[in-house]
Amino acid sequence: MPMHNVEIAAALNKLADLLEIEGANPYRVRAYRNAAQTVAGLSRSVADMVAAGEDLSELPCIGEALCNKLVEIVQTGHLSALEKEERKLAPTLTELLKVPGLGPRRVRALYERLKIADLEQLKRAARAGRLRELPGFGALTERKILDFLRQTQEGAARCLRAAAAELLESLVGRLAATPGVARVEPAGSFRRCCETVGDLDVLAAAEDAAAAIAAFTGHEDVLKVLAQGDTRASVVLRSGLQADLRVVPAASFGAALHYFTGSKSHNIAIRTRGVERGLKINEYGVFRGEERIGGAREEDVFAAVGLPLIAPELRENRGEIEAAEQGRLPALVRLEDIRGDLQSHTDATDGRDSLERMAEAAQGRGYAYLAVTDHSKHLAMARGLNATRLARQLRAIDKLNSRFQGFRLLKSCEVDILEDGSLDLSDDVLRELDLVVAAVHYRFALSRDRQTERIIRALDNPCVHVLAHPTGRLINERPPLDLDLERLLLAARDRGCFLELNAQPSRLDLADLHCRQARELGVKIVISTDAHAAAELAFMRYGVDQARRGWLTAADVPNTRDWAGLQKLLRPRS
Repeated sequence: MPMHNVEIAAALNKLADLLEIEGANPYRVRAYRNAAQTVAGLSRSVADMVAAGEDLSELPCIGEALCNKLVEIVQTGHLSALEKEERKLAPTLTELLKVPGLGPRRVRALYERLKIADLEQLKRAARAGRLRELPGFGALTERKILDFLRQTQEGAARCLRAAAAELLESLVGRLAATPGVARVEPAGSFRRCCETVGDLDVLAAAEDAAAAIAAFTGHEDVLKVLAQGDTRASVVLRSGLQADLRVVPAASFGAALHYFTGSKSHNIAIRTRGVERGLKINEYGVFRGEERIGGAREEDVFAAVGLPLIAPELRENRGEIEAAEQGRLPALVRLEDIRGDLQSHTDATDGRDSLERMAEAAQGRGYAYLAVTDHSKHLAMARGLNATRLARQLRAIDKLNSRFQGFRLLKSCEVDILEDGSLDLSDDVLRELDLVVAAVHYRFALSRDRQTERIIRALDNPCVHVLAHPTGRLINERPPLDLDLERLLLAARDRGCFLELNAQPSRLDLADLHCRQARELGVKIVISTDAHAAAELAFMRYGVDQARRGWLTAADVPNTRDWAGLQKLLRPRS
């Protein structure tokens, strides 16, 4: 069975986690993490590359040894090095690393001293007050662990949108190639572009439902068939995710797509409007009495209740129906509106590609500019730049820019916000940059007032243009910073600073509701990929999806402008 990139990356990351818990050489751990990032960011399937006989060692961060491991995973579905580590340590130990405050050393202590090997055992021990028996643990730590486990119990079971996209691509591709299938579309929370999905919903239009269902249940990713009928099927995939297929005739496809896309409350609201007009609306169509008067297109459903088409991303019953009725639906930002990317990293710090390669990739996407935002010196684990190394990079950027026409590398830096709100580089250095991106990378546990004041003090610096990944969350792994977000948004607006919507699939920070709040308060949001390799520039699609859920238009997103237009929006420096 072909292995998906998301599965390969997960195996490499799990091996890195277990090695780190074991206390292995940090460079070895880092090698596996870099390899996992490379695989996750590829636009092509590693399995396809292996089948084509391509040399995987030409990929960034993939040496000969790692190349052999990738081939092993693809050809056997197993990684012997990982299985060896799992025999040494409990394989579920890696779950504990997702708990804030539990680094590799603490996880190892929990395992060796209290025999805690998974989240359920951790929860029971914390409730019993046993964690405080260990050095470095206490009542406060126990309470924070229990709070985190309670908050993430539901979310941890959900799959990141990017991982779901890879799984759906394979399923939808198989169905689309099946004779007799006229159309296939993902539905459910994935089509609404939710940042995580609990299961996968697929809708197909076909006159012969049996052929579509056979292709679906016979897919190589299917681990178990839960149910199979004349027009529907449910399966569990190898990833553990459930996938459901519904097959309808073409005359019902639009109505079914609407029915299986919208949230429950959105669908109820639409059906209620239908009842008020003497109509019945369901997955089979729009009916007046026994007569079907529409349903082949989604537009039929909305037109029947006096509304224009509402974009799938907005179908949450959060005011979109009222806005549609009043002609106030926003013209949502589109991927093709983006003119440049305002956060990227190179191999000068923790990126995996050179300046020139990143520039080529950005030009290949039709961008007018790309901001190079390698880390500042405080982030030692990323080999952050001091003033001397940054100056060297700026000279290299100038040299490259002299060769470009219609494209510009922006001189920038992702500058650490220190605990007191000061910045990691001096103002004299920052004034040499086209764009300054500030970010919090440590001391996540400060109180709400201290964390908020810390960031606002950084925004007070007139050199700062963008606050990167503002809440610091990692979906299913790390909770957001404790912030007074409204106060922060107002401070950014008053100082002329932008907030970032970070398009990394594990971040998508800001969340959709926060994007909408920012828009209502008049705060501009840049969409950046935080790309650590050329292939990761493609993550922009996930950022735009999130922005659309947040009701953002092109006017709300500064990097929909060309460089001259963006410059006009940048706050003046003193």
